[in-house]
Amino acid sequence: MEIQENSNEDKLNHITWYNIFKHTFLLSFIVAISIIFYLLYLSNNLPSIDELNKYNPEQVSKILSADNVVIKKLYTHKRDMVDISNIPQHLIDALIVMEDRDFYKHNGINIKSTFRALLVDILSFSSKQGASTLTQQLARTMYKNKSAKYYIGQSKKITRKIKELITAIKIEQTYTKAEILELYFNSVYFGHGTYGVQAASAYYFGKDVSEVTLDEAAMLIGLLPAPAKYTPVNHPQRAIKKRDLVLRVMLSQNYISEKVFAIEKSKSLSIKDIDYDNSLASYFSEHIRREMEVLDETLDINIYEDGLNINTTLDMGIHSIVQDVFNEVMIKNQKIFNKDLLNNNKKLQKLSDQFEITIDSLKYLLSNDTIIIPESFRSKLLVQGAVVAMDPVHGHILSMIGGRNEPEYLDHFNRATQAKRQPGSVFKPFIYLTTLEQGYSPCTQLLNQPLVFFIDDTTRWNPQNHDGSTGLLTTLRDGLRRSLNLISVRIVQELVSPKLVQSTANRFDLSTSIRAVDAIALGVSEVIPIEITSAYSAIANNGILTEPLSIISIRDNEGREIKQFLNNSVEIADESDIFILRDMMKSVIDSGTGGSIRWRYKFYAPAAGKTGTTNSKTDAWFVGFTPQIAIGVWVGLDDPSMTLGNKQYGSSAALPIFAKSIKSIYDKGSYTYLNQNIILDNKADWKMPNDIIEIDICNDSCCLKTEWCDSYKEYFNSDHPPLERCQDSNPLTRFND
Repeated sequence: MEIQENSNEDKLNHITWYNIFKHTFLLSFIVAISIIFYLLYLSNNLPSIDELNKYNPEQVSKILSADNVVIKKLYTHKRDMVDISNIPQHLIDALIVMEDRDFYKHNGINIKSTFRALLVDILSFSSKQGASTLTQQLARTMYKNKSAKYYIGQSKKITRKIKELITAIKIEQTYTKAEILELYFNSVYFGHGTYGVQAASAYYFGKDVSEVTLDEAAMLIGLLPAPAKYTPVNHPQRAIKKRDLVLRVMLSQNYISEKVFAIEKSKSLSIKDIDYDNSLASYFSEHIRREMEVLDETLDINIYEDGLNINTTLDMGIHSIVQDVFNEVMIKNQKIFNKDLLNNNKKLQKLSDQFEITIDSLKYLLSNDTIIIPESFRSKLLVQGAVVAMDPVHGHILSMIGGRNEPEYLDHFNRATQAKRQPGSVFKPFIYLTTLEQGYSPCTQLLNQPLVFFIDDTTRWNPQNHDGSTGLLTTLRDGLRRSLNLISVRIVQELVSPKLVQSTANRFDLSTSIRAVDAIALGVSEVIPIEITSAYSAIANNGILTEPLSIISIRDNEGREIKQFLNNSVEIADESDIFILRDMMKSVIDSGTGGSIRWRYKFYAPAAGKTGTTNSKTDAWFVGFTPQIAIGVWVGLDDPSMTLGNKQYGSSAALPIFAKSIKSIYDKGSYTYLNQNIILDNKADWKMPNDIIEIDICNDSCCLKTEWCDSYKEYFNSDHPPLERCQDSNPLTRFND
């Protein structure tokens, strides 16, 4: 009986252990299968090895000048990629010793550290213990953005850890250790919006990462655990303590000696206040940014993330000259405007009412140069301007200023490319060219006397010369040289029609509406500064109009060319007519309204140009050129109802910017064109076409000289030379009979 009972008990025990084993096995199998499926599920939401191989973090795009200066950076994150070979070894050592000492031994996961961290987290019912290798940190950094296709997350949870582990293993299978370090250094966050060690080096030290010293390297690595906490910008003492900790650990791990440690620890912070954006040509770079945004979709690029190199035509050497001159002259123009307004009580009262401030407050604002003009007052109180400098042959924009450059006055309205302003006498070359094309010559004479036009029964137009002067018969050359309005008006009334002048102007690719009215003679139709400068460039370039070019090429982050930009050139006027017109415009600078370029500013290279002033001194212009450089200048206020000042003509408000700039540019001696250094020759002049002849004519008439009259040399088209000799020139002829 006992034997049977023992047998039953053994059988029962056997069944019990079998059931336990079976259930344990089944449970383990289910758990294993669940883990496998869970890992497969997580893996589906993680990048494959092929996709990891194509990983390309968001990078900063750079707008580069022709002379290879970074003038603007475009980005969503401040990140400049750098090759591992350019990263100093002491920076790599500091990273390894602080973040992952077994980096070169593991395959993405440090099993010992991971289990230790897991045990601590379980026992403490928390997730405070970290044990991430550099590869795991990289995995998290690569896919930490919620908007990314693959998102690992940042909260310290089991799921995130598993995702990190899987991705880390894949990263180790995809990249070498050196490549992992390179990706890490280019991806990690260093504070103040900077991603990657190159951007951090530029931001904190104003230098390339290859130049970072040991103490600076220790400071950068010290930032990694908490950039906001240890930033040297806001917390210098914390930054020093953290730097010293990194150096001490490097000492304990035999990366540096006691002597080196003592030297580096004694150094003060070498932080520099560097503008990472580096906007050296604000209006031009904004112009480029807008042009690039138009190209985004057609070229399938993202200008804020793709790390593009946008090569432009701007010559930073020339632009710096123009900008400095512009700032200097504009401050002077502002003072003249303020002084003139302070002496006009009627205007002050009107502005006081419009601004809803007292006259005393307005006077204080105008009389104190240190006060920033409030934004709501600027259209009527801030003197503005625009400058465009071009290579007239190739159409390259060498400098562009679209408004005041003071940081507090910078805005997004580019007056060089967007402002439409009346050109005044700057428009006159189109009138004179039309006349030359109709067979008239520079010595054709018109009466320099007033005319009266009745627009309707109650309105009449009575144009006058800018200085109120009148005269007798005056040559076209003299009319342009002295900028005589009455001669321009008579040209349109007696020699050519407004419609013909309109047609000529349109050939120069002016996009604004040029109205064929009698007042076209005085430049009443608005133009855009860059377009009028381009038109004058065509005069400098023998009648060949080359459209302005600002972008040369776009290259990707590996230097491959995505697109090259070329501009169009078209002949819009006969070279012979242009030669004569240009010579007349040379008279403007040699002895006319632009004469101060010679006698005051001492610029003696062959040059031509034209001043321009609109009614009531609302707009002041000067556009001029040499065979190699063309510069257009506009000065005025955004509100065209405001005047610059009683004596603020084009020759006094705008011409100084041209004169000082062109002289300094020629003193500089060269500019960059397509990686070539173009030498500026202050002796270079335009060649005379074969069908132009030079003839001596009498001063007072357009006839061939005799021995009895004072004469000068004039240019004529060989198709239309003067044929008559001057009559009654011999003072003895009255005794003939």
